[in-house]
Amino acid sequence: MNMNSTVPAGCYSAMPTTPLQPAPTPTAPMTPLKSAPMPAVPTMPLQPAPMMPAMATMPLQQSAPMPAVSTMPLQPPAVPMMPAPFAVPVHEVWADNFHDVEAAIGYFAAHARCVAVDVHYPGVVHGAADHHHLHDLVALTAEQRYATVKANVDALKPLQLGLAVVTDDGMVAAWEFNLSDFDPAVDPHAASSVSGRGLRCDDLRLRGIPVAKLTRALRLISRPGVSWVTHTGAYHVAYLMKVVSGGNKLAGDVAGFMAAVRRSLGEDVYDVATMASDCRDMPVGLEGIASRLGVAPPLSMHPLAGAGSVLALGAFMKLRFHVFRGNVARYRGVLQGLQAA
Repeated sequence: MNMNSTVPAGCYSAMPTTPLQPAPTPTAPMTPLKSAPMPAVPTMPLQPAPMMPAMATMPLQQSAPMPAVSTMPLQPPAVPMMPAPFAVPVHEVWADNFHDVEAAIGYFAAHARCVAVDVHYPGVVHGAADHHHLHDLVALTAEQRYATVKANVDALKPLQLGLAVVTDDGMVAAWEFNLSDFDPAVDPHAASSVSGRGLRCDDLRLRGIPVAKLTRALRLISRPGVSWVTHTGAYHVAYLMKVVSGGNKLAGDVAGFMAAVRRSLGEDVYDVATMASDCRDMPVGLEGIASRLGVAPPLSMHPLAGAGSVLALGAFMKLRFHVFRGNVARYRGVLQGLQAA
């Protein structure tokens, strides 16, 4: 696969971008704590989007500087509402267009700065009763939570995987990969979870992509210098590791799992839910967090895995650069549902 900076021909047509308007005065101004302010973290530079056949890519816009906040706040100030720069289109990927998308991923993999992932999977079949309420999660140790994650991920097959990527030069793209390996007639699953997502399993079986093909594409992105992002990430990262490893079973304990994550994805793995939990007055849930931060809803026909990855990416960029001013090292590798309840 050509990994040069030239955009592969025969993939996507360019789509006009929408410039970011100046941000209005925040409705809930951020009150800095008493520790010394951090210097402003530079936002990503805006570059003209190259022409790509059949796919829209949109540049990130540079935003106005925000007041400095504390370097290590236990409870950062309330997050102001911010205008959304643009709505990112989500491109559905099936077997019949996967080849073209794979070429585009080669371009983005060579320049990726941050990748957000969201996985739709067929529910929870092990330990569901013990993990239904938040207080049940809090009562468990990290090893107990991981044992349940491992039991489910080892036994189940993912249905969809959403990826949203931002490059060093400010380009954004998002895909929703529909996977064909799951067969509801023979594979374990929680029936209510599958039906409640609005997915047509027959379409996935007939038109979807074998997970093995997606494994090769994801390995292109797994390189040093890329940040990986998710929301309530224990299951999402666990399924991502299963796909990247070619279907191997997860490690036996938390330490082994996180070591495998670092080998495959690097050190910079973040969970939007963990970061948002340190923000005062922040809603619960990815859509609520993204809305409060001013992230535009993605352009997607269905609010499934692709849309989830776009919201996670947008929320992470707002939290990292506007709320925490780049000081996010303490959130590195802390996944909600695993180390954090």
